[in-house]
Amino acid sequence: MTLPPASPRHHRVHPAWWVAAVAFLALFGAAGFRGAPGALMVPLHTEFGWSMSVMSAAVSLNLILYGLVAPFAAALMDRFGIRRVVSTALTLVAAGAMGSVFMTASWQLLVFWGVLIGGGTGSMALVLAATIAERWFVAQRGLVMGVLTAGQATGQLVMLPPVAIIAEGWGWRPASLIIGGVALAVIPLAWWVLRDHPSDRGVLPYGADPATFVAPPRPTHGAVRRALGGLAFAARHRAFWALAIAFAVCGATTNGLVGVHFIPSAHDHGMPAATAAGLLAAVGVFDIAGTVASGWLTDRFDPRKLLAIYYTFRGVSLLLLPWLLSDTVHVSMVAFIVIYGLDWVATVPPTAALCRSIFGERSTIVFGWVFAAHQIGAAAAALGAGVIRDAFGAYTYAWWAGAATCVLAAVLSFLTRAQRPAGAPLAT
Repeated sequence: MTLPPASPRHHRVHPAWWVAAVAFLALFGAAGFRGAPGALMVPLHTEFGWSMSVMSAAVSLNLILYGLVAPFAAALMDRFGIRRVVSTALTLVAAGAMGSVFMTASWQLLVFWGVLIGGGTGSMALVLAATIAERWFVAQRGLVMGVLTAGQATGQLVMLPPVAIIAEGWGWRPASLIIGGVALAVIPLAWWVLRDHPSDRGVLPYGADPATFVAPPRPTHGAVRRALGGLAFAARHRAFWALAIAFAVCGATTNGLVGVHFIPSAHDHGMPAATAAGLLAAVGVFDIAGTVASGWLTDRFDPRKLLAIYYTFRGVSLLLLPWLLSDTVHVSMVAFIVIYGLDWVATVPPTAALCRSIFGERSTIVFGWVFAAHQIGAAAAALGAGVIRDAFGAYTYAWWAGAATCVLAAVLSFLTRAQRPAGAPLAT
C-alpha cells in the first residue's frame, strides 16, 4: 500500500486543479474530431457520392471503439500512467484526422475515422475524467466530473461551426488538418502537468483529511486482466445492467443521433450546414452550464432521481424535434437547443456517482464498461438513423425512436438499487 507523504506540501492552488484543467484541455482537443463527421458528411457526399449509410458505418465503428477501448484505457492508466496514455491517444487522434485528407475510397473512412480516431478518443473519453476525479479529489468530485465531462462534450460541438465554415469555404481537408493540429498542440502540456497520483506532487487529494486519509493500494495486475475482471464482477449485478442500458440510451440520443445526424437532417429541411453547426455549438455552450450544474446537484441529491428527470426531458425534446426543423432558426428551435444543451451529458456525473457508490474501488473500471455501453448505443443510433434516412427519405422515425428509448432509460435509472455488492470495497 502506498502511503501519502507525512508532511504534504502547501500550494497556493492545489495541484489537483491544474491536473483537472489540463485534462479538460486534453478532452476538449480530442473531442474536436468526435463531432466533425457531422459537419463533413455533406461535403464528402458531394465530392465522392458516398451514401449516408456508408459514412454512418464508419462513424459507428468510431463510436464502438470509442466505448470498448475505455475500460482497457482505465486499466492502462493504472499500469502505465495517465500522461503516457493521454499523449498516445492524442497522437492517434491527430494521425487519424490528418491522414484522412488522403482518402480516395469509402473503406478508408473505417481506418481514419473508425480505428485511429475511435481508438484514440476512447483511450481518454470519460474514463480520464473519472480517473482524475477519483484519484485527485475527495471533495467536489461531482463538480469536477461535471466540468471534465463538459470539456469532452463541448469540444465536439464547439468545433463544429469553424469546421463547417472551413469545409464550405476551403474544403473538408483543411478542416481535418486543423483538428489534427489542435490535438497535437495539447500533447506537450499534458506531458508537463499530468501526474498519476497526488503523492507524485507531494500532496494529498483535494479535500482529504490528513488525519484519516489512507491512499488505496495501487494495482499490480495486468491491464487486460483488470478490465475483464471488472466486467465479470459487474455483470453479476442488476445495477450494472440498469446503468449500462440507460447509458446506452444516453449515447444513442446524443453522440449517435443528434451529434451525427442533426446537421444532415437540418440540411434536408433547407437549413445551411454552417447554421446547423452553429446550433450544435450552442448546444455545447449550454452543455457546460448543464453538466457543471449536474455535478453540483449530484453532490447534494439522489443521482437516480436526477437521471430520471434528465431522460424524461430529453425524450420530450426528441419527440417534438421533427416539427421544429425548418430552413430558418425560430424561437421553438432555440428552446430545443437550450433544453437539449442543458441535458446533453448531464447524465454523466450522477451515473459516475452511482458507479462509485455501488462498486467502490472498482468503480473506474466498471464505469469504463458502462461507458462502453454508451458508445454501443451511440453506434447503433448513428448507423440506424442513416439507414432510416436512406430508406424513408427523412429522419422522423429516428427521432421518435430516440424519444421512446428515453422513457426506458428514465424508468431504469429511477429503479436502480444503490446497494454495494459483496466484494466491492469502499472508495476513498
